[in-house]
Amino acid sequence: MHARTIDSLALDSYQRAARVMLANHLVTRSFPDRIALPLIRRWATELREDLAELFGYRLEVTETTARLFPVADRLDAGRPARTPAERVFDRRRYAYLSLALAALGRAGDQITLSELADQVAAYATRVEGLELSTDRAADRDAFVDAVAWLGARGALTLADGDAGGWAADPSAGEALYDIDRSVVFAIFRPPRVLQHLQSVRGLLADESDSGAPQQRAAAARRVRRALVELPVVYAEELAEDERTLLGTEKLVAEVELLTGLRAERRAEGVALIDVSGRLSDVRFPGTGTLAQVALLLVGEIADLVLDLDNPVERRPRPEPATTLMDQLDQAIPQSTVFAPLVVTDPFDDEDEERGRAEEPDITEHPLITWPWIQETVQALTHRYGSTFAAQWQADVPGLTREVVALMERLRLIEVLDDGLLILPALARYRGAIVTVRTRAETELFASATHVGRD
Repeated sequence: MHARTIDSLALDSYQRAARVMLANHLVTRSFPDRIALPLIRRWATELREDLAELFGYRLEVTETTARLFPVADRLDAGRPARTPAERVFDRRRYAYLSLALAALGRAGDQITLSELADQVAAYATRVEGLELSTDRAADRDAFVDAVAWLGARGALTLADGDAGGWAADPSAGEALYDIDRSVVFAIFRPPRVLQHLQSVRGLLADESDSGAPQQRAAAARRVRRALVELPVVYAEELAEDERTLLGTEKLVAEVELLTGLRAERRAEGVALIDVSGRLSDVRFPGTGTLAQVALLLVGEIADLVLDLDNPVERRPRPEPATTLMDQLDQAIPQSTVFAPLVVTDPFDDEDEERGRAEEPDITEHPLITWPWIQETVQALTHRYGSTFAAQWQADVPGLTREVVALMERLRLIEVLDDGLLILPALARYRGAIVTVRTRAETELFASATHVGRD
């Protein structure tokens, strides 16, 4: 591992490069910023070998891009693509993005927005249930969001015009883009030929090497990947050999050394604490209404769970759901699958072997019902609502949904049909103090001309 031999004065630079690469997977001359690519290129050799050794990841670095090819052990619906304005991608935006990449792969050095839209619209006619009509504002907005995502990563650079003007009126507005083909080709690099897959499971990791040393090394890579990809790794979710590895000092220390992050160890699991903010995609605690309400709700939940006079119901975690995989599998157009080269599901035998392994003791977690959650958020809104963002003050149900989604993304809770299952990491914030800024009533309508007067 190269990180052990790097001079202490240069180690911080190397760790920053590792965090940037692990957080973004694609680094270009402009994304995530202009200093990232030179930093990655400086440490390309060391990063390439350390990422391969610790995680099984492959790193490719060129003059214009750095592309990390991760190994996926699970599907994660909590990190969707977002526009530069933080709008979450829906199915239509994902489809337009995929078709735009296909069109740009066949384009020259420049393309206008209307030309790209026409090509995407033509491709969309071949996909059942998909259409891009430039006469519909919703379609134009979704298409411009996909183009903006490509622009943020440097695949497209605005040379002239304005995409917003085209979105408002295609007959009056236009935009011209320069195409960076190296970035276009770096974005879409699936680990397997998609036409050879009948299930999305074929995109997940397959490390079924024979022999005990290989299996132990594969298990260690899975645990390290979980540490850098998940907010917290719970021991109860792991197989027996993985739980043993998670408890070893050496494995966790290797990830700490590479990333520069500090690990918090508890009996229930391990979490890497990112004080730098360069590896995490969500800061918590943080600013903004959602983060603040989530922290307030965490405090209320902790008080309820710790009330020994009124014990709450406890329940084990359910088996991992396959709903997301099943939905994606149902969306695969069977007409595009090349049957002679179809990849069989690599997890059938592995799941059977794990099923025969000794099961750990079942851990039960507190269950908080939905009515209590809804009533508590309503009470918090009544108490602190004047400090909330305007959009949430009149939409308590929407606020509740978003706060719960944030807490689920942070793996503080697990959402069930009848309530929330409280996970151990939530206790980390039970003593947090939330400072709510209030403004004196006499200051609410003070003008600038009155400030500072006696």
